Amino acid sequence: MRRRIVAGVDGSPSSTAAVEWAAADARRRGLPLRIVHVCEQWSQGVEGSRYCAGALEAAAARARELGGDVEVSAELLAGNVIEALADESAAADSLVLGSRGMGGFAGMVLGSVGMAVAGHAAGTVVIVRGAADARHGLVVVGHDGSEGSQAAMAYAVEQARTRSARLHVVYAWQPPVVSPYWAAYSRLLADSYEEEQRMARARVTPWRGANPDIVITDEQVHGHPVAALTEASAMADLVVLGSRGLGGFSSAVLGSVSHGVLHHAHCPVAVVRPRGPVIDGRDAAGRSGPG
Repeated sequence: MRRRIVAGVDGSPSSTAAVEWAAADARRRGLPLRIVHVCEQWSQGVEGSRYCAGALEAAAARARELGGDVEVSAELLAGNVIEALADESAAADSLVLGSRGMGGFAGMVLGSVGMAVAGHAAGTVVIVRGAADARHGLVVVGHDGSEGSQAAMAYAVEQARTRSARLHVVYAWQPPVVSPYWAAYSRLLADSYEEEQRMARARVTPWRGANPDIVITDEQVHGHPVAALTEASAMADLVVLGSRGLGGFSSAVLGSVSHGVLHHAHCPVAVVRPRGPVIDGRDAAGRSGPG
């Protein structure tokens, strides 16, 4: 099945920013763009239907304005917004949503709807906080060697390549809190951190070899992953996370790390759910990775 980007809209300024992000992404990557608006039961009256149709039409017009030769389609959907968007994600390369909306998207990201969509989507969900004021030429990805972070790396590599951007790989390790008087245990923790650093650097090496056209840097942080990724996001165009990880990135999407990054990041955040392992240099969505 041909990959496509799907943008969910509701007429809010936040969803307009999502459409603009999705149109630019589709143009860079040569993918079709599908715009959807979910008309839930409360909006099925005449006025509600008019609003839904108008929001969809305006979003599609904006996408065509920005997308150039991008193939743009649009459709009104009925039903529960979370279920409808999760269903859309099954056939999508990525599902793009605004961080806050009206109607069916009320409360996103800080409310339950956005988190529910990110938690139940079949693939990548991109949350766009607002229109970008600057371009930094940098994609940041959290990587800990788990299946989820492998998929995140493949997506981040593609994003960096199509943007002609640098890729910065962040691994954060937070040790348990111990008494400073436990000198022997403190030395053990220091040794453990050095080993974590070594393994994290080694995990990046094959990605550099497989993608020599991209400048890939890496950083090992002694601290909480939410803080590390939030800080890195200040000078990034996109932060990419796996849906679930090990160690510092454990529990994303539904755990505290992804929740914290979605709340605090200064740029759009992509949460990538693996559709299959990276094999022979490509994942199940066709993205390149180390062999």
